Amino acid sequence: MKTNSILKLTVLFAVILFVSCSKDNNDLANEFTVEDIQTNAKLDQAANDLSEIIDDQYLIENPAGKSIAPTEINSLPACAVVTRTVTATTWRRKINFGTTGCALPNGAILRGIIYISGSLPYSTTNYVITYTFDGFRYNDFLVQGNRTITRSLGSSIYQTNTHPISVLDMNMTFTNSRGVYTRVGTRTRECIEGFGTAILVDNVYVITGNWTTTFPNGNVHTNTISNTAPIRVRLNFDHRVVSGIVNITRPNHTAVLDYGDRTCDNIATISIDGGAPISFTF
Repeated sequence: MKTNSILKLTVLFAVILFVSCSKDNNDLANEFTVEDIQTNAKLDQAANDLSEIIDDQYLIENPAGKSIAPTEINSLPACAVVTRTVTATTWRRKINFGTTGCALPNGAILRGIIYISGSLPYSTTNYVITYTFDGFRYNDFLVQGNRTITRSLGSSIYQTNTHPISVLDMNMTFTNSRGVYTRVGTRTRECIEGFGTAILVDNVYVITGNWTTTFPNGNVHTNTISNTAPIRVRLNFDHRVVSGIVNITRPNHTAVLDYGDRTCDNIATISIDGGAPISFTF
């Protein structure tokens, strides 16, 4: 009887030890790394640039979508070739960045094709723009997906005057040498400054939203940009992010990506699990 009791206690201890070790291993697997957060920031920048390209091409197609028609014939770099197709009920723009690399003002290198399309006639409320990719690469990422941007004119807490508000429906994959990253969610992008002028370079955007990113190893980031600290993008600063906070969570872990105080310094900080902020150039 005593032997059986000892045996049962031994087995129970072994089970507890195994469960505890498994829990510790799982927790370690879910820990953030600086490289993870930097990759997250790169994907955010890609989403910002893609939103801008899509929105600008729509405005060229429909100048009435801006308070004053833009004077730029094309905001894309000269290396991008645009082909336009129009029917009685639809329009489509094919943007071909070539195969050798086409640089945006912020230094991002694009290759391949983006298709942007919509219906006719245009509307100022909940107008849907569809985008898709064909062999498109953003720096070292192959980008794939087929989703929409819903665009309207309205007011918000960031700008009481009527201004463009675009909601990006994301369901895209980004593939590089580390594997496949899947991003699903929504981003709301508002043009809060410059929408009343005839140029695009003075535009300022704020971005809020919530989405998840699944990493190649199966880890899932949940990203949230709150209304109190939205991402701010200035086109006159090489189309870069100048401020805002992204809160990122994983099971049992959190991280804060802070883009600063609107200073055009190209520096952000990362704080993991409440630790001291680490600066990096993005």
